[in-house]
Amino acid sequence: MRDREPGPSAGARRGLSVRIRLIAIALLPTVLVLPLLLLLVVGWWASGFDRLLIVKVNGDLTIARQYLERLKERSDETLHALADSTAFARVLEARDAAATRQFLARRRAELGFDFLHLVGADGRLVVGGGAEDPGGTLPRHPVLAGALAGRAGTEIDIMEAAELARAAPGSEARARIDLVDTPNAVPTDRLAETRGMVILSAVPVRLPDGMPGALAGGRLLNQNLDFIDTMNDLVYKDASLPEGSRGTATLFLDDVRISTNVRLFEGQRALGTRVSAAVRRAVLDEGRIWLDRAFVVNDWYISAYEPIADGSGRRIGMLYVGFLEKPFRLQKMAFVAAVVAAFLVVAALSIPVFLRWARAIFSPIERMDATIEQVEAGDLGARTGHVANRDEIGRLAHHFDGLLDSLQARDRELREWAEELDRRVDLRTRELRAANQRLAETQQQLVMSEKLAAIGEITAGVAHEINNPVAVIQGNLDVAREILGAAADPVGTEFGLIDEQVHRIDLIVGKLLQFARPAEFAESSGAYRPADVITDSLLLVRHSLARAEIEIRRLDLAAGWIAMNRTDLQQVLINLFVNAIHAMPDGGILSIATHDTIWRDGPAVSITVSDTGLGIDPDTLPRIFDAFFTTKARQGTGLGLSISYSLVSQAGGTITATSSPGVGSVFTVQLPADTSTGPT
Repeated sequence: MRDREPGPSAGARRGLSVRIRLIAIALLPTVLVLPLLLLLVVGWWASGFDRLLIVKVNGDLTIARQYLERLKERSDETLHALADSTAFARVLEARDAAATRQFLARRRAELGFDFLHLVGADGRLVVGGGAEDPGGTLPRHPVLAGALAGRAGTEIDIMEAAELARAAPGSEARARIDLVDTPNAVPTDRLAETRGMVILSAVPVRLPDGMPGALAGGRLLNQNLDFIDTMNDLVYKDASLPEGSRGTATLFLDDVRISTNVRLFEGQRALGTRVSAAVRRAVLDEGRIWLDRAFVVNDWYISAYEPIADGSGRRIGMLYVGFLEKPFRLQKMAFVAAVVAAFLVVAALSIPVFLRWARAIFSPIERMDATIEQVEAGDLGARTGHVANRDEIGRLAHHFDGLLDSLQARDRELREWAEELDRRVDLRTRELRAANQRLAETQQQLVMSEKLAAIGEITAGVAHEINNPVAVIQGNLDVAREILGAAADPVGTEFGLIDEQVHRIDLIVGKLLQFARPAEFAESSGAYRPADVITDSLLLVRHSLARAEIEIRRLDLAAGWIAMNRTDLQQVLINLFVNAIHAMPDGGILSIATHDTIWRDGPAVSITVSDTGLGIDPDTLPRIFDAFFTTKARQGTGLGLSISYSLVSQAGGTITATSSPGVGSVFTVQLPADTSTGPT
């Protein structure tokens, strides 16, 4: 015999083993794809969370703006009502300056104005509700000039300290705010803000002498804490922010906080602090609304700033609202940490279990591979030994050792026979040399025949045993593809290669079986009990049933025999079982029942397969037996039920289906009973 050349296994040992490659394929989604997907989802969520915060602060700014506009409208409405009132008309008709002054002073206090004056056409005070000496002048602001021209109006305007002193003595002191050195603000040499921001309203009136005049009133917003606190309470009501956060509102004159509830220290408001240069440039210089996080005095806030313009459109200040960012940031970090921790816990628990299962699967296979190498090297006594697995691989290892025992026994017998023949040949005389030569040739043929017979037995046994793990591999591959869904797309090529190799193994095994035992592939036409075929069919799908946690309930009441081709009926039942498994992805009950019945005026056997799955909608039910019609997208070809229908019809029977969405489906196979006396 010539020397054996190195087989494929030698080359395989130099590369990555099947164990490593399959474990890498299985763990790839867990250690790479899932973390990347988790990172993308968490990033998308965090971005959306930040956008929601910006949307909220923008809504808060809208409320604050509406409140400020409402103050202007109320000032305008109040001043109109006063100018149009009968009491005011009577006071003017009386032409009593002292009485008019008292009337305006009283109404100023009642209406919340800081000053309320009657102004002549030249801008000089006719009567001041708060200024004792008439004859002074008010600055010709656009609102006042418009009222003297006959147009009422209300605007936010800036008044210098001297103007405030003339309009409302003492208000210039309230308007003064010492500036606080603020990091990141635009540098300035000023030490204090002495100007005042005023809601200025004016309506035209007719003076007693018939000359046009104006009734002018103003409300100073500098250090107007009631105004800013009311705005803050309106924007940030109780429970509108999570625990630990707080809302703030501020009114700026230029870039200086003149009215705010932002705290510089505990109990001290941040009056006189200034906004950062970046915010000033965006809002005051460029006129944009700022919607972003910003460092406000001493902490980060989700902030909204918008410019405030006077009657001429000149930007004179800003309106701000915002809430503390830290609680939201902590909540976001807590959520991300919880998601990451959950993933790590799941990975830490699942990966060791998977590796243990993988070791239990591959260890017997590797031992069998080592045994084959020893046998190929001439050690016919090599054995895999005891395998703890009780699954298909364990049974394969046991049968493999049995086959090796048979091979060794046959080899020993052949050796003994060869020795015996050699002894007999040696005893023969020279006259029998020719016969001895023929006998030697016959002996050679006998040895080859016996070896071929032994190889045939081994081939048939190995082929049958390989079919089971190949089916398990294909079934688990299909389950993995179904469970992963779209997540399996990145390894679709690898899954396709596995499908091709499994199909190749199946073809090779089929050819080996046909070569080893061709009689087993002959068509079966004898009668048999349907329960036996059901049992065989369940064995082929039991792994898929176990993976899906499906309970089997059987009721074998049929006493009749059927003569349908056994392989065809098995294919029909497997199609129905697989469809039921797909209809119950979260588990359920698969019920199988057989009954004797009367059909087409003769005895028949009914096989019922029902599930508690998703069911079939009424529009789809009439089409389920059509060729190429499927509801499983890429998971089905649409031929299973069509082929089943054809096989049952060819056997003289029929298959029907009923279904209720959300309840389940029932498939009934009616087959004529065999009327002969028992199976053939």
